[in-house]
Amino acid sequence: MKRTQLFLIFCVWLPMSVMGRSGNASSVSSSKPSALNIGALFTLNSVIGRSAKPAILAAIDDVNSDSSVLPEIKLNVILRDTNCSGFLGTMEALQLMEEDVVAAIGPQSSGIAHVISHVVNELHVPLLSFAATDPTLAALQYPYFVRTTQSDYFQMYAIADLVEYYGWREVVAIFVDDDYGRGGISVLGDALAKKRAKISYKAAFTPHAPKSAINDLLVGVNLMESRVYVVHVNPDSGLTVFSVAKSLGMMSGGYVWIATDWLPSLLDSSATSDPDTMSLLQGVIALRHHTPDGDLKKSLMSRLNNLKNKDIANFNSYALYAYDSVWLAAHALDAYLKEGGNISFSNDPTLHDSNGSTLRLASLRTFDGGQQFLQTILSMNFTGVSGQMQFDRDKNLVHPAYDVLNIGGTGFRKIGYWSNYSHLSIISPEILYTRPPNTSTASQHVYSVIWPGETAAIPRGWVFPNNGKPLRIGVPNRVSYKQFVAKDNGPPGVRGFCIDVFEAAINLLPYPVPRSYMLYGDGKRNPVYNNLVDAVAADKFDAAVGDMTIVTNRTKIVDFTQPYMESGLVVVAPVKEKKSSPWAFLKPFNALMWCVTGAFFLLVGAVVWILEHRINHEFRGPPSQQLITIFWFSFSTMFFSHRENTVSTLGRMVLIIWLFVVLIINSSYTASLTSILTVQQLTSRIEGIDTLMSSSEPIGIQDGSFAWNYLIDELNIAESRLVILKNLEEYSSALRKGPRGGGVAAIVDELPYVELFLSSTNCEFRTVGPEFTKSGWGFAFQRDSPLAVDLSTAILQLSENGDLQKIHNKWLTHNECSMQINQVDSTQLSLQSFWGLFLISGVTCSIALIVFSFRVLCQYRRFSPEAEEGDVGEIEPAEPSRTIKNPSLKKLIDFVDRKEDEIKEILRRKSSDSKHQASHSSDGQPHSPS
Repeated sequence: MKRTQLFLIFCVWLPMSVMGRSGNASSVSSSKPSALNIGALFTLNSVIGRSAKPAILAAIDDVNSDSSVLPEIKLNVILRDTNCSGFLGTMEALQLMEEDVVAAIGPQSSGIAHVISHVVNELHVPLLSFAATDPTLAALQYPYFVRTTQSDYFQMYAIADLVEYYGWREVVAIFVDDDYGRGGISVLGDALAKKRAKISYKAAFTPHAPKSAINDLLVGVNLMESRVYVVHVNPDSGLTVFSVAKSLGMMSGGYVWIATDWLPSLLDSSATSDPDTMSLLQGVIALRHHTPDGDLKKSLMSRLNNLKNKDIANFNSYALYAYDSVWLAAHALDAYLKEGGNISFSNDPTLHDSNGSTLRLASLRTFDGGQQFLQTILSMNFTGVSGQMQFDRDKNLVHPAYDVLNIGGTGFRKIGYWSNYSHLSIISPEILYTRPPNTSTASQHVYSVIWPGETAAIPRGWVFPNNGKPLRIGVPNRVSYKQFVAKDNGPPGVRGFCIDVFEAAINLLPYPVPRSYMLYGDGKRNPVYNNLVDAVAADKFDAAVGDMTIVTNRTKIVDFTQPYMESGLVVVAPVKEKKSSPWAFLKPFNALMWCVTGAFFLLVGAVVWILEHRINHEFRGPPSQQLITIFWFSFSTMFFSHRENTVSTLGRMVLIIWLFVVLIINSSYTASLTSILTVQQLTSRIEGIDTLMSSSEPIGIQDGSFAWNYLIDELNIAESRLVILKNLEEYSSALRKGPRGGGVAAIVDELPYVELFLSSTNCEFRTVGPEFTKSGWGFAFQRDSPLAVDLSTAILQLSENGDLQKIHNKWLTHNECSMQINQVDSTQLSLQSFWGLFLISGVTCSIALIVFSFRVLCQYRRFSPEAEEGDVGEIEPAEPSRTIKNPSLKKLIDFVDRKEDEIKEILRRKSSDSKHQASHSSDGQPHSPS
């Protein structure tokens, strides 16, 4: 800001003979002007200027020939050449303001636009720029700056989407170090950050830098890891970058070049493709402003191409925006005048000469209706040759979109589109605008690309730097469990399971990885692994390879690969053999299972007795004998040794279902009891981590393990209870001594270490309880290292092809001590495993009882009580039937207790007597009253 102000002051102090216009009137006003002036301020002899000039002149002619816009008013344009100079551009702007222009078209340079914006702010003249794309020009400090092209803000987000689409994580930004370059690259950094990517290096060079300076810059860039380059420079000198890159061999396979819209603007301005130029650009991806095809666009391009004595052969997208800028000013002026606006200019009291100055600042006058005219411009909405001319609340054109181009051969092909509406797509934005917006990752698509080196394979986007520095790999110098990683006298200086896994994964990568192993630790005790991870984050190592557990606090500062070994914390404790119990036969079932089984034996026996009692003489007799029969029959079915026969259909149905249930229960009991009596049972007073947490006894921890912090921070175990153990001998000694002998009650360590320890002690100790954490071992790399991703893929490949298991068998073959203690409870059978069988048996019994009860009640209703008055042995003829009222419970029980044959005989006799009485009634004999 200070530089701009000093620059402006310096400009206005120069001799300004052209400002000799007289006139001290405070105001010049015209309600119906016959002519209006607009200015055009840009570099005429430039790629953009040579396209914009004929487009602006054509627009002036079209406006003046259109009677529907500004009728009876001639629109004049005053051209000023900025000559790519901020100083000259400011001078030309000041001279242009003397011409009482109501609007200014341009400039094309973002740097000059920053300076001129201060001038138009003071004089209230809208500045319509068709080529200044610096996003910072949208700041509130430039209210009279109106961008009639797309801001680089959207272009940089399009590049970020491309980077994400191809899976790259780092890019190098090559840009011109001015307002245009810095503003765009700043937005690119923000856009990449949202995609979890970044600019790894900003390679800036001065405007009009010599080829030697660009060469030195690219030599340094080529020594870096990233191979994705974003080139954001001026079209007049941008090809120098690719020329130097070609000479350095940076346009070959493995490189990615993404150019902003300057490159298509340059190529579109050429009538024919220069073979030498195109050879520099093979495989480059570029973005070009998307302008929809239409009749207006085709008509204009045809007119421009047919102009005589034209300076250039073709026109780029900036010519379209310049043409629409003139029409925007014309439409706004027409609307402004129709709304009653006046074209008047007033002297600015702050602009006056003092102390004898001859600068004649008073000749610069303010456009009185500038604020109203600005609002009219921002409210315009019409379709131009470049598309819809309408502004959003941030003064950006609506529907920003770009064509994604791939340069190859003698031209370029369109591989897709980018729009702020749906991002990357192979469908035209105009079609997408008619659909709901969709920015999901799955919807992003572009056609295939031919990359530098004429390859269709997507470049990896990074390589190891060409500066000869190998990868610095930190390796823990262990003193215990050296099967995992340890120092070695031969190359590469380390050995072990972890080293072999890392080497095997490196060998699967499609590129060489120079590496150097560096031991971490003094060799007298295991290093603290948290410190090793901190060293990687502090750039002391590029990576750390070893038996490192992936835990939360470590993943916050480094990136880990896919786990190559599962791990988790377990508890190791001394165990002793559990003595056999005289009540071991009760262990197969738990208490509830025993109770329910016994209850069902009695229930089924009682149900069968009820169903068989009336028809089966084996289920009759004195009450004591019948009770014994029920118990005997119930429990004899357990061994399928019941001697009583069942004759009723319902009884047989109940018994068949019950015998099936008994068969399943017997088989399960036998299997469980066999397991309990044949498998050795071990016991320990420590049952797992919960027992340790509730006690106050000492706990052993491996030296350098993350378990120290985990037990203290996560489980709130007192630090004074933790005992550091350095090797396997100390493990065994501490467990044998126990807490009373100066040892430990148990050891908490990771499962891979514990398996080796148990194997070395002939399974003298055991793990108690389950793993209480789940994690894995991985290799640590610095944040955002692409090698971590590639190695993760290689580790998965090792796992799938079986090589990972082979390496495991080579280093970690040991005796299995997988027997867990306190397994008795877990082998007990519960009601949960058999409730379905009991439910089926219970339902069967219920159905049988319901059917039996229904039959008995039906018989009881037909049964006549008078039949009971005779001798039971001699069945007396039944008296005439009569209604049974309020039968007692005793009569019902006595009825149920009678034999089925006896009841049937009584009912048969009763039926015969009823028929006999019916025959007497038909003969006319009187009947006794009922």
